[in-house]
Amino acid sequence: MNSIQFPTHEKIIEAVDKLQNEAIEKLKQMVSFDSVLGNERDVQLYVEEVFKSLDLKVDRFEIDLEKIKHLPGFSPVNWSYKGKENVIGIHEPAPTQHASKPESERKSLIFNGHVDVVPTGRDALWTQNPFSPYVKDGRLYGRGSGDMKAGIIAFIIAYKAIKELGFTPAAKVLLQTVVEEECTGNGTLACLERGYRADAAIIPEPFPEIITAQVGLVWCKVNVRGKPAHTLEMSKGINAIDGAMYLVGELRKLEAEWNTVKHEAFSDKFDHPLNFNLGMISGGEWTSSVPCECSFDLRAGFYPGTPLEKVRKTIIDTIDRAAKEKNLPYTIEWNGFQAEGVTHSASGDMMKQLGATYKSALGTDAIYSPVLCTTDSRFFELYYNIPATCLGPESKAIHGIDESVSLESLRDITRVLACFISDWCGLQPLH
Repeated sequence: MNSIQFPTHEKIIEAVDKLQNEAIEKLKQMVSFDSVLGNERDVQLYVEEVFKSLDLKVDRFEIDLEKIKHLPGFSPVNWSYKGKENVIGIHEPAPTQHASKPESERKSLIFNGHVDVVPTGRDALWTQNPFSPYVKDGRLYGRGSGDMKAGIIAFIIAYKAIKELGFTPAAKVLLQTVVEEECTGNGTLACLERGYRADAAIIPEPFPEIITAQVGLVWCKVNVRGKPAHTLEMSKGINAIDGAMYLVGELRKLEAEWNTVKHEAFSDKFDHPLNFNLGMISGGEWTSSVPCECSFDLRAGFYPGTPLEKVRKTIIDTIDRAAKEKNLPYTIEWNGFQAEGVTHSASGDMMKQLGATYKSALGTDAIYSPVLCTTDSRFFELYYNIPATCLGPESKAIHGIDESVSLESLRDITRVLACFISDWCGLQPLH
């Protein structure tokens, strides 16, 4: 007869709460690393040491472009992967007959989070240096605080809380920190290619709801060629900047057209779910010369179930028609996100269990909601048949100025994740 007293949710929550100060300090440390694209190594070395302190086996590996470039979900890049590393903390349970669940009911789990952050914009607009984190009125401020270093801290502390109680998960648990979520998702794809799979995956992105769907999106750069001329002979030139703005106007019409179509996963919450963003533009050589070149970078959203090939063809056809009207030579490049949309069924075992755990841990029903962005959850669900979702601490101004995360929400999400380890994986004594 099994006489081991396994921890209740109440005991697990107490253990999480005792670690809240440590969670805040670790989050400050993570946010202090400027880990924009190409600068992720130092924060990954920090995470590696944290994983080792939890007695996890650690695999830190560089992304191998040759191994992933042919895979579904891959997004092309125009930079090197030298020094771009993922870090995985691996818990493999010891064989035991003393677990909180029968062996047939113990399920493995991936916690996944990205360490890369987006640029800060003009630092002068921030209240303080974006990489000098500080706490004010129950929120921690700094670039990447919400998106998504708080989520990484949540699953680290959730795992540690179980250990502090003298237990470990009774199934395999993988703690993953990856690069490039903000532009390709190739970091997570590389983890999957390396063989890291499980029965479910949770990504604590900065959404305090359980995510049921996300849009797809593509990035492209359009390069417009004009014809230079002196401004006293403007009629002899072709203004590449004016031409680019005309193309953008036609793409805005396409955006409006796409939004006339409704999708059941988004229509109850959003009137305009598909957003086109003109993210960057450059052009011109001299104020008094008709510009001969202009380029712009576009992010275009689209619904789950729409083939990428169709999305790209429609964008190309729109640009091509408009360019011919204005006699504009152009080229188009598809680097960065080529991400399909995905839906996550709320009726699946993982989603139902996560909802039940949420209610037990926090005393209120979880909200299930779609989001108008992409996350790495698409890789698990679409290409590897691994149920996945996002649930993370409530955040404000992600990608904006004075980004912040609620420390109360960080605690609450950590409570949920720790209890979910118990409910999904089962527990067994540490020794």
